[in-house]
Amino acid sequence: MTATSQSLSLLFLSTPVGVLGTGEGGGVELTIKNLAQDLLQTQHQVTIVAPTGSQLNGIPIQPIPGNLQIPAQGEGRDAPILLPAHSVLANMCDYARQVQSDYDLIVNFAFDWLPFYLTPFFETPIAHFISMGSMSEALDEIMAQTAAHFPGTLAVYTRTQAETFPFPDACRCLSSGLDLSLYEFSRQSDCCLVWLGRIAPEKGLEDAVAAAQQVGRRLKIFGWLQDSQYWQRILDQYPHAPIEYGGFLSTAELQQQIRRCQALLMTPRWVEAFGNVAIEALACGVPVIAYRRGGPAEIIRDGKTGFLVEPDSVEGLVKAIDRLPEIDRWACRQQAEEEYSLAALRDRFLAWFYDILQSYQ
Repeated sequence: MTATSQSLSLLFLSTPVGVLGTGEGGGVELTIKNLAQDLLQTQHQVTIVAPTGSQLNGIPIQPIPGNLQIPAQGEGRDAPILLPAHSVLANMCDYARQVQSDYDLIVNFAFDWLPFYLTPFFETPIAHFISMGSMSEALDEIMAQTAAHFPGTLAVYTRTQAETFPFPDACRCLSSGLDLSLYEFSRQSDCCLVWLGRIAPEKGLEDAVAAAQQVGRRLKIFGWLQDSQYWQRILDQYPHAPIEYGGFLSTAELQQQIRRCQALLMTPRWVEAFGNVAIEALACGVPVIAYRRGGPAEIIRDGKTGFLVEPDSVEGLVKAIDRLPEIDRWACRQQAEEEYSLAALRDRFLAWFYDILQSYQ
């Protein structure tokens, strides 16, 4: 068996900020699920270490008890390193240490200081997939040390994301992908718009609501309601906006809702590492209107599969909505098929895994 056809036994260290299957983990949850499912369907073995209560159909999960970690994006650049009592992240790392000899490679998806700090204390190599842009000085520092001492073990979604860090050239860009068979193309659309994501201030939902109100289009909103106070402020600020909140849905339910929408609006206040919701929309033939900021700027073909507008410009969103008839919805689906298939994602990750294992021989 050659190095690049070796069947791998992989231990995925999930995000510690939420229970898998709830949407609390954000976009990286979809990446973990899609990648694990595809690897299991080929010749590889995958076990996911995740907080108790996590469920992903058909994927082996080792549940770990403990208190969830506070998401890094709300803490600020000078935030100290903190772990709650009975930390689920610490317990996940301890479990991984105990069973590490059973696996060829540990794949860390936890965007937190502890797994990077512990890397030198493991004998089994660790591949770190970084799911967000730069959030804090302390985390940047420990990731830079890991990149220096363990070259080739850091990967990200996009070049834009990598460039938020002091070590962009140390990051391998792997993009993302979907099981496209789960997303049904729709050539026809209703006049409604859609917004997908965690409902939290850094996602800028209020701009999408304002734009929908200006153009008089219904805006469907789906995702985990992370910040209820923020959501209430939006409701208070736009009491007459034509919005409809549908909660967090499974992939099957979500694609049924979004495929008939006229466009997806992406309004991030921060640098999105990627934006899996963009390729979910494209897979259904739904154009994407997004701020020219972060990962979406690397995904959307401006004028062909959507529009990129000036960041934080509601007027830019409105003008782009008026131009939606220019977009061929089949071109959106074609882009998803050409660039974001699950097989291509698997191959990119496997090439990275094999390179890491080769360097440890």
